[in-house]
Amino acid sequence: MSHDHEHSHRWKEDGVRVIKGDRLDSNTPQTPGMFRQAAINHARVGAQKIWAGTVTIAPNAKTGVHHHGELESVIFVVRGKARMRWGENLEYVAEAEPGDFIYVPPFVPHQEINADPLQPLECVLVRSDNEAVVVNITDIDPVETPEEVYWVDPIHKHP
Repeated sequence: MSHDHEHSHRWKEDGVRVIKGDRLDSNTPQTPGMFRQAAINHARVGAQKIWAGTVTIAPNAKTGVHHHGELESVIFVVRGKARMRWGENLEYVAEAEPGDFIYVPPFVPHQEINADPLQPLECVLVRSDNEAVVVNITDIDPVETPEEVYWVDPIHKHP
């Protein structure tokens, strides 16, 4: 079985890459209250259309408010309990647990909160471009009591 491909002779150099979890790159834009590390980006592996990495938030801590410009973001909760606030004044809130995915559309101001007082919140991040874009927002006045949102898609109903 033969597959002709213009890069087949370079698959050793340009093929699959394994990035060890203890070799992530912290030289990425940061937001106060969280620690981001890049695993996959253009500089590290030549990625053209995605960025992936991790984020850790200490127990009972929250991040600064930020958005990621035109990028779409996906957050997968590995450990802990994530509380997401979003909106012009962080007027909406939802929670996610291990195994849950969070989607953040372009330009949405948001804040991640570790809702667990005992353990760090650990997540995997994937974004729709090869470089990290972070726009930290410092002039926001969050509402005191945000509205809880449970997103229900056309297939799945509220539990």
